[in-house]
Amino acid sequence: MVSIAVAQPGMLEIRTEEASLHPGEGEVLVRVRRAGICGSDMHILHGSNPFARYPRVIGHEFAGHVVETGKGVEGLVAGDAVVADPVLACGHCYPCRIGRPNVCSNLEVLGVHRDGGFRDHVVLPASNCVKVPDSLPIEIAALAEPFAVAANVLSRTGISAEDTVLIYGAGTVGLTALQVARLHGARCIISDVDESRLERARGFGAAVTINPRETDLPQAVRDENEGLGPSLVIDGAGIPALLEEACRVASPAGRIGLLGFSPGPCNISQQEIVKKELTIVGSRLNRRFIPQVVEWLAEGKLQPAGMITQTVPAREAQAAFDLIENDPASTIKVQLDFA
Repeated sequence: MVSIAVAQPGMLEIRTEEASLHPGEGEVLVRVRRAGICGSDMHILHGSNPFARYPRVIGHEFAGHVVETGKGVEGLVAGDAVVADPVLACGHCYPCRIGRPNVCSNLEVLGVHRDGGFRDHVVLPASNCVKVPDSLPIEIAALAEPFAVAANVLSRTGISAEDTVLIYGAGTVGLTALQVARLHGARCIISDVDESRLERARGFGAAVTINPRETDLPQAVRDENEGLGPSLVIDGAGIPALLEEACRVASPAGRIGLLGFSPGPCNISQQEIVKKELTIVGSRLNRRFIPQVVEWLAEGKLQPAGMITQTVPAREAQAAFDLIENDPASTIKVQLDFA
């Protein structure tokens, strides 16, 4: 079995070992085919993810085929294509009881708290496997999780066709948020300091792109939404200064969704928040949105193929991580091929 693990911060290992895996009750054995490298995988490698424990098989964006089902599993059989939902929740605590398992008080995330999907075989709870139609290519199915993260933050902030959305960052987070927001009919503005990423954003339907190194962003968006500014701001960059700016540029009654995060302090104005009655929400992982995203993907409502910029054999994972590290502007989603 091939697996990709972070033995300790800064040390990526490609392991080959003999293993005989079988699912227990309520579990399935999945043959992983494709897996995407996420920014959080990079953070675990760098030692900057506060939740990770080492050594850890990383990877939480992956899809494959069911090999074997355990006792009591219904709705899945050998050969079914599935995508993993990496959120493992207890089902009993207050967040779980109110439908927020993504912030379960006993939360475990595949690839972070528990070994993940960067391996050719993995045993998963059947409840964390979402069946995908045979018509959906497995590499597209592996994009369901990042799109579900976008769906989560836009659900939290209440997206609608009435919105003018400003998105900070045109990486994977920003581009998935852009596509899901456009799916709801919203007008989208995206900001990034990299011109190649802004060009990609235009290809995905951004109405306006802004490079804040060249253009004053608050000035550029001040006439949006009948001169009130964006009604919805999504921060996928996690730079502390951006939240302060978001509060300044957002429309009265606007909403701000935070996906990126930094341990550094952030200066925000209570006056802006109260004067405009702004809503600021955090968003973590996804709240069981993967089935909805799979449906969108199967119906052709998103543009997933252009998100995959490179595919690398799993045994060459070090090269994939080096590419993201050294030339991030050339990548959106790098996938590992376990086939």
